[in-house]
Amino acid sequence: MYLLEIYSLIEDGENSTVEFKRKFSSPEKIAKEMIAFANSKGGKILFGVDDDRTIVGVESEKGEMELIDTAARFFCEPEVLYEYEIVSIKNKDVVIVHIPESTNKPHRVISENKDDESKVYIRYNDKSVHASRETIHILKGANPKSHPVKINFGQIEKSLMKYLEENEKITVKGFKKLANISERRASRILVTLVRAQIIRHHRVDNNEFFTMV
Repeated sequence: MYLLEIYSLIEDGENSTVEFKRKFSSPEKIAKEMIAFANSKGGKILFGVDDDRTIVGVESEKGEMELIDTAARFFCEPEVLYEYEIVSIKNKDVVIVHIPESTNKPHRVISENKDDESKVYIRYNDKSVHASRETIHILKGANPKSHPVKINFGQIEKSLMKYLEENEKITVKGFKKLANISERRASRILVTLVRAQIIRHHRVDNNEFFTMV
């Protein structure tokens, strides 16, 4: 990247595609940020830049790159692909890690519990946050090799469409109550309709809901 581009990134601050790290932490914490970008639209992590945009630099390029590689290879499942560059800004080295959007979602932080879906993260505004069960299934369906969507458009789906024609949005729990079905089934139907691009999934703060496209 050109220095002007990097200065512009820093000036704009953290957002959905940019994260600042003053210093390197544990591989698991680095993996969390890498996974959030890979599960979303991709992004960049700038190591050696403080949250207030101050350029502090990194101490050891070699040691820190080993930590990043360890995080990507051994703390991300599947492994997260990335590229990096080291740039000198005001005589201080900044490591920029570029993470593309993955085609093998969802990635999760490796933990002792292999079925722990709470370790799946996505990027939301300037934070890396836990992905909901619905988001995880939507991520799986977004992969190029995922199976085609099959829709059984019965009375339950029709009741949902009618509700959304008359109301702005609905939640999983709201749909569960509307259709008198289990929450798991309500979630599955909503995810299928999102994948078919019939409805749209939204997240605002900690609230998730669905609307018509």
